Amino acid sequence: MTPAAAASRALVAVLLIAVAVADDGSTLLEIKKSFRNVGNVLYDWAGDDYCSWRGVLCDNVTFAVAALDLKSNGLSGQIPDEIGDCSSLRILDLSFNNLDGDIPFSLSKLKHLESLILKNNKLIGAIPSTLSQLPNLKILDLAQNALTGEIPRLIYWNEILQYLGLRGNRLEGSLSPDMCQLTGLWYFDVKNNSLTGVIPETIGNCTSFQVLDLSYNHFTGPIPFNIGFLQVATLSLQGNNFTGPIPSVIGLMQALAVLDLSYNELSGPIPSILGNLTYTEKLYMQGNLLTGQIPPELGNMLTLHYLELNDNQLTGPIPPELGKLTGLYDLNLANNNLEGPIPDNLSSCVNLNSFNAYGNKLNGTIPRSLRQLESMTYLNLSSNSLSGPIPIELSRINNLDTLDLSCNMITGPIPSAIGSLEHLLRLNLSNNGLVGFIPAEFGNLRSVMEIDLSRNHLGGLIPQELGMLQNLMLLKMEYNNITGDVSSLMNCFSLSTLNVSYNNLAGVVPTDSNFSRFSSDSFLGNTALCGYWLGSSCRSSSHQEKPMISKAAILGIAVGGLVILLMILVAVCRPHSPPVFKDDSISKPVNNAPPKLVILHMNMALHVYEDIMRMTENLSEKYIIGYGASSTVYKCVLKNCKPVAIKKLYSHYPQSLKEFETELETVGSIKHRNLVSLQGYSLSPIGNLLFYDYMENGSLWDVLHGTSKKKKLDWETRLRIALGSAQGLAYLHHDCSPRIIHRDVKSKNILLDKDYEAHLTDFGIAKSLCVSKTHTSTYVMGTIGYIDPEYARTSRLNEKSDVYSYGIVLLELLTGKKPVDNECNLHHMILSKTANNTVMETVDPEIGDTCKDLGEVKKVFQLALLCTKRQPSDRPTMHEVVRVLDCLVNPDPPAKPAAPHHPTAALPQPSAAVPSYVNEYVSLRGTSVLSCATSSSTSDAELFLKFGEAISQNTE
Repeated sequence: MTPAAAASRALVAVLLIAVAVADDGSTLLEIKKSFRNVGNVLYDWAGDDYCSWRGVLCDNVTFAVAALDLKSNGLSGQIPDEIGDCSSLRILDLSFNNLDGDIPFSLSKLKHLESLILKNNKLIGAIPSTLSQLPNLKILDLAQNALTGEIPRLIYWNEILQYLGLRGNRLEGSLSPDMCQLTGLWYFDVKNNSLTGVIPETIGNCTSFQVLDLSYNHFTGPIPFNIGFLQVATLSLQGNNFTGPIPSVIGLMQALAVLDLSYNELSGPIPSILGNLTYTEKLYMQGNLLTGQIPPELGNMLTLHYLELNDNQLTGPIPPELGKLTGLYDLNLANNNLEGPIPDNLSSCVNLNSFNAYGNKLNGTIPRSLRQLESMTYLNLSSNSLSGPIPIELSRINNLDTLDLSCNMITGPIPSAIGSLEHLLRLNLSNNGLVGFIPAEFGNLRSVMEIDLSRNHLGGLIPQELGMLQNLMLLKMEYNNITGDVSSLMNCFSLSTLNVSYNNLAGVVPTDSNFSRFSSDSFLGNTALCGYWLGSSCRSSSHQEKPMISKAAILGIAVGGLVILLMILVAVCRPHSPPVFKDDSISKPVNNAPPKLVILHMNMALHVYEDIMRMTENLSEKYIIGYGASSTVYKCVLKNCKPVAIKKLYSHYPQSLKEFETELETVGSIKHRNLVSLQGYSLSPIGNLLFYDYMENGSLWDVLHGTSKKKKLDWETRLRIALGSAQGLAYLHHDCSPRIIHRDVKSKNILLDKDYEAHLTDFGIAKSLCVSKTHTSTYVMGTIGYIDPEYARTSRLNEKSDVYSYGIVLLELLTGKKPVDNECNLHHMILSKTANNTVMETVDPEIGDTCKDLGEVKKVFQLALLCTKRQPSDRPTMHEVVRVLDCLVNPDPPAKPAAPHHPTAALPQPSAAVPSYVNEYVSLRGTSVLSCATSSSTSDAELFLKFGEAISQNTE
């Protein structure tokens, strides 16, 4: 070829590329016009450099659009037909938006498309069969939409397809025998649709499958024998109508890590050959019609973590061989017909977290060896025929949050040591033969929410200590022999369910406090109780016939009085010797000096203790501005006219006084703009006082949940509050020496100054206040609703425990809802909404009215869910949290447009799949990801990896 011809050909190629570039730019603008509400999202889709636009990635040679990533942007409307004109597109991700309408046929023009992700939208209609015409398609994810019709048969003939995600739609029809023509597929998920029919006999030919999820459909018939030829790691068939026995051949599927056959109509025995599945971690067979005994061979499944056999018709004993499963985390045998004693060997399952044997015919005594299960948080042995006493050894399972021994034949007293279970949330000992008194030690169960002691033979008074249980919501003690009155329960302010009927109680039922919420049914069968809603007037009872005093008694009183009078006269008339006084001052020194006021801040200079008492009229009630879990808070205006907040602790001596003073000195030396400064303190038997900066707008809790909200919080203010409190917590974790774990991060401990800037308080002393066992809302470290579940399990606190609590605060800011409200748990609700792609429904209306970019709200939701991941190692550090929030509060200015021939990012080559965490992290950090990364590229690269991997996992 001559030089002239080569130059001519190169010129033609350049001109073609230029035309393609110009076409892609105009196509993107047409796509933007087709979406609704894009003003706040695609605002940067303007100018010539479309390769720098949000969500656009270009090929680094041709500059054609190679990837369009617009997930989680709140886009609505239909998918534009114009997308089919981006002829070089290899990745299209429109997931987690509000797109509706049909999937356009024009997508079939994208012959280079490798990944099509449209999950979590509102798409309707049938899956276009033309998608089978995409020769390079490897990933097709249409999950969580409202698609109908059948799965196009032609899709099954795509040998390139690797991932097919169709869960959560309304698909009908049956599985085609052609499904195994997907010879390159490893992930097949049609969970939660309306598919019917049987599993094709050809299923054994799907040898490339690693995940097969057919759960929650309407499949019928037996599980085919050929399913045993699969080499899957996950086989999920739950929630269908499968019948017949479990095929023994499943015991030969050595690659199985998860086997879920639950909630079908399977019958017959559990095949003993399942014991060969030595790599299986999760075995779910609950909710069937299985009979026979539990095979002892299951004890050979040494990697098993979850064994769920509940709600069947199993008989016989619990095999002692299950004790060999030392890695077992959850054992559920409830609602069967199991007999015999609970084997001692189960105590070898040292990692067991939950054991449920409810509703069987177990007998014998509760094994004392269960004390070795130190990791257990849930123990339910109710509705059996267990007898004997409650073993005192159960009190050594320190992590228990649920203990249910109800409906057995247990006798004897309640061990007072049960009161040492400081993490206990639910205690049910009802319907037994317990005797004795209610232990006063129950007052130490500061976390407990439910106590049921009904239908026993308990007597004695209701302990005064029960009145200290500020989290108690349910208390049932009916059908016992309890005496005395109910006044000790007046301070249980969270109590919503109370039943003390059919006892021997007497006296007046209070008409104030929280008792007004209880009906008369709560007090029936106590004839000596009175109160206006019980049908017996306490006034009339006071005028009942008084017992008569006998004449002999009157004569005895008169004679006794006369003798006492004569003795007094003799003592007065007797001559006195000089008095001799014993000097008690030697053994008990008298010190009338006022308590010492220790000044830590110049703001309080020239003040003494008497000044504070004079200014507050000895801490008069009229100066009270709030009540905390461990203190009453007063406002005091100093001589310089500056106010301070005074916390009077409920406890006089939180721990060793010297240690507490050392802690206070340390806390007083910590200065940060987002921390509330400790200005001084006074420790004495009269009362312990802590002096803090006064915050004009109270706590974040008051602003979000108070009865009289002072101000509506707009989105910008909430972001600043989130960032400020994160900066304060990050300072404690990373910049203090030694580092400080807050231990009680919550919205009540985030105070707001006059400008609504956040200041973290109560840091550095939460441990002391808790150790003192004072009148706090929880005896555990922290507050219900904010407590890290990992801490509840292990009792070990670290910085990641604070991160979890901070994540709950973020959810409060986003939703305006309390962490725990009646029976609703905010975190659980958000997880459920996230799974259904409806999390944005929970956003506080005040945010919707003031936020210009709902994408920012989604990013903070993502951040909150990262902070509340179940595994502490999956959570970010507070430094990382600050950096993400800072990029939202203080976004970098947009970069100047660059020429199209200098693309901002290049798409990875097709041979290397794009890691999902990269796009997830870009979504979290927003458009400023590159500019935010420039200052610390190495650490940000690590952050890419860490946050991305965490988000890409299923949020627990």
